[in-house]
Amino acid sequence: MTDDLALSEADRRKSDPSPDDAFYDQPRFVQHVDEGFRERLTDLYREQLADGDRVLDAMSSWVSHLPDDREFARVVGHGLNEAELAENPRLDECIVQNLNENQLLPFDDASFDAVLCAVSVQYLQYPTAVFREFHRVLAPEGVLVVSFSNRTFHTKAIRAWRERSMDERATLVREYCEAGGFGRIETVSDSRRSVLPGLGGDPFYAIVADRD
Repeated sequence: MTDDLALSEADRRKSDPSPDDAFYDQPRFVQHVDEGFRERLTDLYREQLADGDRVLDAMSSWVSHLPDDREFARVVGHGLNEAELAENPRLDECIVQNLNENQLLPFDDASFDAVLCAVSVQYLQYPTAVFREFHRVLAPEGVLVVSFSNRTFHTKAIRAWRERSMDERATLVREYCEAGGFGRIETVSDSRRSVLPGLGGDPFYAIVADRD
């Protein structure tokens, strides 16, 4: 583990301090956000990614949000549950690694054109080190897309996340990007309604950052 520029020791604390590996030992084949959020995220990926891109899907699961009308050169999934990753139809390969224990990614510099992190950033205890790794493995002009909503495994989210509003969480992720060395940083937000009339959908937030 390492010190982190973006978070204090108190900020990093979780209600459940047990090892994350144990918490994620059993696969969870469930959707973590609603259909409206998932569609919006796929649209954003379609805007940001191109055919032939090399993609790292960090903190991934059994669900792919990648658009079906894009053909990628390589898609690598990273996560904490091998069974979930094995069910993800878009992954060409996968790795299991706890980023709260080891922040160093097993990839060469400039290995990817895009790094994606969907609805999982709230669990990172050492985001500066992780985002520096995201920056390192991205090729020049590569893109990072970090998306999130208001759903989470509450006991495993860090205190800094639990105590902030959605807009404040967006600011926090922007700070992660800045600490990680990223250049242009854009916030995308969309409180779109649910597909069911009269019901509020999961708010959509994403931070899009370019590697210089």
